[in-house]
Amino acid sequence: MLNMGGPATVPETHDFLKNLFLDGDLIPLPFQSLLAPWIAKRRTPQIEEQYREIGGGSPILRYTELQGPYTMFRYVRPMTEATLAQMKADGVKRAVAFTQYPQYSCSTTGSSLNEIYRKASVIDRWGTHPGYIEAVAQNIEATLAKFSEETRSQTVILFSAHSLPMSVVNRGDPYVAEVSATVSAVMDRLNHSNSYRLVWQSKVGPTAWMGMQTGKALEGLARIGRKQVVIVPIAFTSDHIETLYEIDLEYAKEAQKLGIEIYRSESLNASPVFIRALADIAANHLHQYPSSGPTSVQLRLRCPGCKNAACGQQKEWFSNAGKS
Repeated sequence: MLNMGGPATVPETHDFLKNLFLDGDLIPLPFQSLLAPWIAKRRTPQIEEQYREIGGGSPILRYTELQGPYTMFRYVRPMTEATLAQMKADGVKRAVAFTQYPQYSCSTTGSSLNEIYRKASVIDRWGTHPGYIEAVAQNIEATLAKFSEETRSQTVILFSAHSLPMSVVNRGDPYVAEVSATVSAVMDRLNHSNSYRLVWQSKVGPTAWMGMQTGKALEGLARIGRKQVVIVPIAFTSDHIETLYEIDLEYAKEAQKLGIEIYRSESLNASPVFIRALADIAANHLHQYPSSGPTSVQLRLRCPGCKNAACGQQKEWFSNAGKS
């Protein structure tokens, strides 16, 4: 199970941040090898305090271990080499790299695959799988039920996804389109019962990122008199700092100041509907491979503006059906 990961304990925060900022696929920086450790050091005290406020660490490892047999995080333990070594020790003969980012981005799934692509077939995107859509929709329905029946239809659904730098979006990364497809499928399942918007969170640094930002959307909704909101962490499957701190504490506090009644739709975590969806996705992949190839057809297309040599090699390898 591939994911970004998060520090399970506060002391792991610095190494997590350093590894994260060193990844040019995720956050492109000038002089990356020099700037990344400096940024990580500066941000560590603030982020450590945030992890303390959500219980002393991220729960993402616990939930990911419930979702599949092996966990492979990108920036914190258990990391790629350790998990591969454990699988070898356990006698595993065949591996499927199952991304836990439902929507593909070169910054997330792509970054992980650049590291391991010769070692496994890949489930690289599943943002419109019916079971996943059903799990998200059921959680939204449960959250909408917290509003009175008389005013429920006036509640705005804000789908909040992790943003991307515009430099990544503008080179042709498919993430924005795939998140939009997920939102459209969820709203179809809900019969378009409520007004909705897709917004973006977790911007880092001064450069341009995909917007509008979630906090600005809340300000705008308050200004136009829409004071009931369900916020849905649409590109996140498990709780971590972006849901437990950024949404539950920061955005909730902002909404309260703006006079907005706001509730967050629960993350999927260990939802039985979600776990069944993951099992179905994995079973379909195992049944269809090798006739369908080691990945989706879409993964084999390189972003038109991509200049990353590792990504090019990965795409070429998959285009040749996993043959050198």
